Amino acid sequence: MASFKTATPYIASYVIFRRGAKGAFVLRGHTGWMDGCYGLVAGKVEKGESYLQAAVREAKEEAGVTINPTDLQHVMTMHRRGEDGTEWVDIFFEASKWQGEPRNNEPKVHDELAWLELDDLPENMVPAVKHALDEIGQGKMYTEYGWPR
Repeated sequence: MASFKTATPYIASYVIFRRGAKGAFVLRGHTGWMDGCYGLVAGKVEKGESYLQAAVREAKEEAGVTINPTDLQHVMTMHRRGEDGTEWVDIFFEASKWQGEPRNNEPKVHDELAWLELDDLPENMVPAVKHALDEIGQGKMYTEYGWPR
């Protein structure tokens, strides 16, 4: 009988906030992973939590805003392989509206929240996030990152 090994990836939910041509990005700091790079408001999905619930929670924790789950639209799923071999399923949502002004609500984890031009992102972007945003810009809803080609 064949032996199967089931993948057990980590799962993360991301939130894209847009204002015209700009998006809200957090500058990672004090975490030991990708410090000094810009990423999106995001975090691991907790046990018993839906992807939407995780996105709503992370928006509140990291950016201090309240989002109704019906105001989030799924825009991308990315299957990612980290440099350390960990596997991730990253779920990206775009918020159509929210309550409150996005801010750096976790200064122990982020150095700032900045509104950056989506068509002219800085070099110090989390590479997988940059890849996902490029793919979203091309109208794709699924992508892979970090896997051998």
